[in-house]
Amino acid sequence: MYNSTVARLTYRGLLGRRRALILFLLPALLLLIAVAVRQLAGVDDQIAADVLGGFALATMVPLIGVIAGTGAIGPEIDDGSIVYLLAKPVKRPTIIVTKLLVAIAVTVVFSAVPTLIAGFVLNGNSQNVAVAYALAAAVASVAYSAVFLLLGTVTRHAVVAGLVYALVWESLFGSLIEGARTLSVQQWALALAQKTADGGLVTSDVGLVPAVVLLTVVTAVATWYAGQKLRVLKLAGEE
Repeated sequence: MYNSTVARLTYRGLLGRRRALILFLLPALLLLIAVAVRQLAGVDDQIAADVLGGFALATMVPLIGVIAGTGAIGPEIDDGSIVYLLAKPVKRPTIIVTKLLVAIAVTVVFSAVPTLIAGFVLNGNSQNVAVAYALAAAVASVAYSAVFLLLGTVTRHAVVAGLVYALVWESLFGSLIEGARTLSVQQWALALAQKTADGGLVTSDVGLVPAVVLLTVVTAVATWYAGQKLRVLKLAGEE
């Protein structure tokens, strides 16, 4: 279920000059904010939780997920180069799983790792805040990568669709409509962070067990359906 050649090509596409600039910019901004907040406010657990939850998990992680998830396959479909990959003796599920693993790796490195570092800068991991939000970022990276990879296979406007979900549904509707929060990757990830952090600094509107189940189901279904869409794309090309 993993092909090193597909992985190498995917990494090369994701870490190209333009995308790499955006991928480095967001973590750099988070670390800059963390340093500035630490200098201005000192060590404050609540402020640390607010920064990590409000910027890192709510904004940076989904945006990086959009870039990595859609970028893992979307550009190849748009420019037609996916045809050459489909012509190789590589199973379609292997292509999807390989690209998903690459997208997850990139998202985790550029979101969960900076989140952990920013947490230590903000409060030295007091109350396990840094570890909790880093765990949430890593878990969310898996689900976001799968969902946005699927979007990359079903629409040529995957980036726009991903941004609508990440910024409109999760950030806007999630803050205004209570029911929308239960259908949010962010809230599912926060359920694990809530279990990890101390002092009630992290809260989620979803219980731990439902969150784990939903994260698993969404990731599995999105990956499976992306494989089915890729198979249909191959058949359409043959016709």
